[in-house]
Amino acid sequence: MPRLPVISGAEAVRAFECAGWRRDRQRGSHVVLIKAGHIASLSIPLHRELSLGTLRALIRAAGMTVEEFVKLL
Repeated sequence: MPRLPVISGAEAVRAFECAGWRRDRQRGSHVVLIKAGHIASLSIPLHRELSLGTLRALIRAAGMTVEEFVKLL
């Protein structure tokens, strides 16, 4: 399993958008992404560095693997 890179919130948003997620709304420093066919939405903080636990939870909520996410970067 590849290691999770240290990325910013904006980079994470771009990667999820490449996977078919789209921006629904933004309030403050959090962007909410939605995708047709998924019940859950992703709330991504626009921090300079996302903690690895937060990033891993977002990847899991999106129904992706770490390998799939790293390829989108």
